[in-house]
Amino acid sequence: MDSGGLILLLALLIPLTLDTFVVSTALGLAGLKKEHHLRTSLVLAAFEAAMPGVGVLLGRVVSNFVGHYATYAAAAVIGIAGLLLLKPSQGKRDDSTKLVSKTQGLAIINLGISISIDELALGLSLGLLHVPLLLAVVLIGLQAFVASQLGLRLGQRLNEKFREHAERLAGLLLVAIALVIIGLSLAGHRF
Repeated sequence: MDSGGLILLLALLIPLTLDTFVVSTALGLAGLKKEHHLRTSLVLAAFEAAMPGVGVLLGRVVSNFVGHYATYAAAAVIGIAGLLLLKPSQGKRDDSTKLVSKTQGLAIINLGISISIDELALGLSLGLLHVPLLLAVVLIGLQAFVASQLGLRLGQRLNEKFREHAERLAGLLLVAIALVIIGLSLAGHRF
């Protein structure tokens, strides 16, 4: 992997971190008990590390079919993930009781899957760009754990408005990264 691929991976960690932080902050706001913080962070990190791994493997397969257009396909997937985060969130948020109940028992698996779908899409993009799987999984899992711990701890002190702004910032960053990838590709840079 060249330095451009590494920079792209590191740039993608920023919106992923914000996204994980937003979910964890919501759990903190909802009153998730401290004794559940570590388990919740570990589960979220595991799902957020595994989904990009699956995405990278899929991306490598798809890359063989799209060939020269793989970089543009990756940028499109990243841009769409960003646009989805920019959608207004009215009616999407669960009330406090429902949100905390999603961290209990096997329901936490559903929470892990639901918050890691965007990581699957980004993993697909990373696979299209031939980013090393192990590096991507380790960095994404690490950022997810740290962001989750911070979000859970700070969630009780933050308000809903902050969470919405962080989610929108993550969306804007993903769209900007997609545009940079397209611009660099048009300028002849190879990932």
